[in-house]
Amino acid sequence: MMRRARAGAIAVALGAVTTGTAAAWAAREVPAAMGGDPTRGERGERMRTSPRYRDGVFHNPPTTPRPQTDGAEDDAPSGLRGRTVLRELLFGKQLRHPSRPIPVVRGGLTGPADEAVAVTWFGHSTALLELEGRRVLLDPVWSERCSPSQSVGPRRMHRPPLELDELPAVDAVVISHDHYDHLDMHSIQALAGLQPGTRFVVPLGVGAHLERWGVDRTRIDELDWEEEVEIAGLRLVSTSAHHFSGRGFANNGTLWSSWAIIGSTHRVFYSGDSGYFDGFAETGAAHGPFDLSLVQIGAYSEHWQDIHMTPEEGVSTHLDVRAGLMVPVHWGTFVLGLHDWSEPVERLCAEADLRAVQIAVPRPGERVEVARPPKLDHWWRAVV
Repeated sequence: MMRRARAGAIAVALGAVTTGTAAAWAAREVPAAMGGDPTRGERGERMRTSPRYRDGVFHNPPTTPRPQTDGAEDDAPSGLRGRTVLRELLFGKQLRHPSRPIPVVRGGLTGPADEAVAVTWFGHSTALLELEGRRVLLDPVWSERCSPSQSVGPRRMHRPPLELDELPAVDAVVISHDHYDHLDMHSIQALAGLQPGTRFVVPLGVGAHLERWGVDRTRIDELDWEEEVEIAGLRLVSTSAHHFSGRGFANNGTLWSSWAIIGSTHRVFYSGDSGYFDGFAETGAAHGPFDLSLVQIGAYSEHWQDIHMTPEEGVSTHLDVRAGLMVPVHWGTFVLGLHDWSEPVERLCAEADLRAVQIAVPRPGERVEVARPPKLDHWWRAVV
């Protein structure tokens, strides 16, 4: 369902680009942004040997069926479901934008990397990890829109807390999957030039996009689930997720992942995008416990329960992987769901309190030291 809904939304957005400069710019920009062909050569051969790859696409793992939420319209024809979602997306009464500017924190990254664990959330799923004196950047998206064209598509609700050239040196850039709100061509190209020593660690097949954008293959590590690479003394392990991929009209041509980032004494888990499934408990057993979890909580709907978690399921994921502090991601920057913009974090707070889970909800740009997390101050309520 999510694939059909997103395809419909993209079609509507692209249909708005008709004539003039915007159309000409989009015609040049969109083909490059869609990335490369992962099926060619050695990469394609490796993909075809993956246990997750068959019939030309990657597949989610078998998992325990979940009960459908009331109103999921599971028995409705797909066309009717698609029209329902599009109508809600365009005409729904939810408060999808704040009434005041979202507060952004600047200037918190001037010192050396934390020798234990710290994280700075830049918005949506973009975050900078500090782990045992090293830095890892997750899903960097600095563009104004998460779209194949910067002329149309979901637009930021707040500016990035710092410019890309203000980032300290990072040891690795980790990508969870190739959707536009997680893999941004302009950000990758800029980082490749600004950070010549940085490695790019991606799920299987995603390296084709980076190569098309000019990143040298020697800087790319492409991993299947439970494969790992060591960079600067950290183990970066690709772990399972229940999602999908795609930058054009075909889906699932590249793999999607969650990630375990493991130092000598500290560990961080990043969910990427995923529905809630059995694999998180398996990741916790294999790679936990974790000091910190970064878990997707936004853009959920009863229409696509299998590929995006609710906030309550995000708390379950945090507990499944056996993490200490939870920091929510995938909310508060782009409008990609059908709910109020602040609903995910409100539901998260209620569930975390109910289940005695420690959370930190930073403002964009606010640095959180995991050993000394800030007191929850519900800052978003002042801008609703």
